[in-house]
Amino acid sequence: MPPSEGHRSHRIGWLRAAVLGANDGIVSTASLVVGVASASPNRHEILLAGVAGLVAGALSMAAGEYVSVSSQADTERADLNLERYELATQPKAEEEELISIYTRRGLEPDLARVVARQLTAKDALAAHARDELGLSDELAARPLQAALASAATFAVGAVLPILTILVSPARSLVLSVSVASLLSLAGLGALAARAGGAPASVGAVRVAFWGALAMAVTAAVGKLFGAVV
Repeated sequence: MPPSEGHRSHRIGWLRAAVLGANDGIVSTASLVVGVASASPNRHEILLAGVAGLVAGALSMAAGEYVSVSSQADTERADLNLERYELATQPKAEEEELISIYTRRGLEPDLARVVARQLTAKDALAAHARDELGLSDELAARPLQAALASAATFAVGAVLPILTILVSPARSLVLSVSVASLLSLAGLGALAARAGGAPASVGAVRVAFWGALAMAVTAAVGKLFGAVV
């Protein structure tokens, strides 16, 4: 049996949704908390804003992911149905299409014909889905999985700023939430990068930078409107 090479492509579906959810949970909730805290020092109001942000954000992420990935799944299903119809009505043309694909990839025409016929005999639809449409079971759209992963990881990410509110002194709440959130974002970016096979430092800097920018902007908005009020 050939050794396993440990490819990471099977992680793409859930990893994207999980990283997006956790990142959004930290950034949006921390930014909301920092903005409210910059406008008002009332811990109860800040905490209420954080909890509301967690609930609304998790539900929004779940709905958004489900609708988005469902649209992708609908497109994939429509392409497969069209391919199934073409295989049933014009099998010769579909075989020639596979031969052309394999020839462009470097196979000799005679070998490409043999490969196309053998793959067609085994599972014609799977061969066309993979080689013509670029679809596979590992990368197939899974709306419910994406929705649940996004909602759960958003909630986990959003809990951190909320817990920081509970344990931080009121006068340093903005600083505490910002530092804790940025450290968490850097860790999340590094972890996601490693899981995807990229350098951890690149992922950490990339995520932390955008998180810092979001919190800085909302803090400025909170200061501005807090001063006006």
